[in-house]
Amino acid sequence: MDTLLKTHNKIQFLHPLHGLADKVSAFTSSRPQNLESKFHNKKSHIKLSKNFSVKASASALLELVPEIKKENLEFELPLYDPSKGLVVDLAVVGGGPAGLAVAQQVSEAGLSVCSIDPSPKLIWPNNYGVWVDEFEAMDLLDCLDTTWSGAVVYIDEKKTKDLGRPYGRVNRKQLKSKMMMKCISNGVKFHQAKVVKVIHEESKSFLICNDGVTIQASVVLDATGFSRCLVQYDKPYNPGYQVAYGILAEVEEHPFDVDKMVFMDWRDSHLRNSEEMRERNRRIPTFLYAMPFSKQRIFLEETSLVARPGVPMKDIQERMVARLSHLGIKVKSIEEDEHCLIPMGGPLPVLPQRIVGIGGTAGMVHPSTGYMVARTLAAAPIVANAIVEYLGSDRIIRGNDLSAEVWKDLWPIERRRQREFFCFGMDILLKLDLQSTRRFFDAFFNLEPRYWHGFLSSRLFLPDLVLFGLSLFAHASNASRLEIMVKGTPPLVNMVNNLLRDME
Repeated sequence: MDTLLKTHNKIQFLHPLHGLADKVSAFTSSRPQNLESKFHNKKSHIKLSKNFSVKASASALLELVPEIKKENLEFELPLYDPSKGLVVDLAVVGGGPAGLAVAQQVSEAGLSVCSIDPSPKLIWPNNYGVWVDEFEAMDLLDCLDTTWSGAVVYIDEKKTKDLGRPYGRVNRKQLKSKMMMKCISNGVKFHQAKVVKVIHEESKSFLICNDGVTIQASVVLDATGFSRCLVQYDKPYNPGYQVAYGILAEVEEHPFDVDKMVFMDWRDSHLRNSEEMRERNRRIPTFLYAMPFSKQRIFLEETSLVARPGVPMKDIQERMVARLSHLGIKVKSIEEDEHCLIPMGGPLPVLPQRIVGIGGTAGMVHPSTGYMVARTLAAAPIVANAIVEYLGSDRIIRGNDLSAEVWKDLWPIERRRQREFFCFGMDILLKLDLQSTRRFFDAFFNLEPRYWHGFLSSRLFLPDLVLFGLSLFAHASNASRLEIMVKGTPPLVNMVNNLLRDME
């Protein structure tokens, strides 16, 4: 799924036993390492015996993780020349998918663009999974390295859902290379640094970088993700958190069909030998997300969909080890691992404001699912077209007025209403235990495909979302309906109040 590897927000995690705060560091590794050569004496730790310590096995699994190795694109970038003192039309802060997409499209219109990032050639370490139809709509099918004909959801030990919607994994190197090459051919300049401060004048802004260079720009776009470095918020920030631990591994074998990816596996039979862990999972459940590339190579990720505070990474890892042991999956080596932390929901940034945002910094993560990549890539043309229209035209719109127009196009009232509904969904999910979560997704994936497709891909707007909600209620079991009415009433009232305030 969409993943975030680093955030500078202050995040609290609930200790599984005592409610103590814990911090999780996030990183990705990518150098193959073989168990036989260095950890042959610990191979038996990967498969648990009935009385073996899960914590010890988690430690053994983590010992397979290779050292961090950063991979960079191998071509030269045209660099920004500060000695010329030129005012660029657009300065993009952050070199992720959304930032590069906007830089590419604005530069295609003939405007001058500078992309600022501390590591502009670094290949993104995230594992991005997307629905194939989303990338097909954006002409990005060549940026998928693997596709599956469909996906499967394990509700419990007895019930599964076959989702006839093709799924794919993004080829990170291909996607970034494609975007970078288009940016270069369009004349985008690059500056390797971190922006530490922005000073605004009436018609331009000064971006002060940590290397002492100052870049002048008519428009500043913050595409730095969840760090919220430049875009301003004026409301308390209290999101839910999606937390996950994933490994791309070579295994002796695994039980999954290589033609389908595992979208969600909510089974908990792997926890029968640990009452403590099973109780934690009953209260705040986690599921397995898996992308099988062959019978011996697979990406496995244990995920907490959303919790507040977030589930500790150590707890996630221990649940994963227990699950893999139960499934008979023996890990031989780990090619890369990732610690994922995605803030979900929370308030939108101040609308409007001088600095324009896109992606995580602009509150664009799907509050109910954690999805963002396809949504932000689809939003890039909206931001780019607005900047080109107002900056490249003869209309005298600059500074705050220009930024206000861009924000208006990025977050029109239909999108704000949609997001409120998604936050309502997140607030319900936060209250569900394992059995309630299973009942919810049993009903969710029984809906007509247009409803669950549209919900996951942010294609439904408020009128259709109301129909979606009614259909979900109709498909739900009596127990699930009662839970929705009891646990969903306060979030529903909050959503309605927020919608009414937004109309004022």
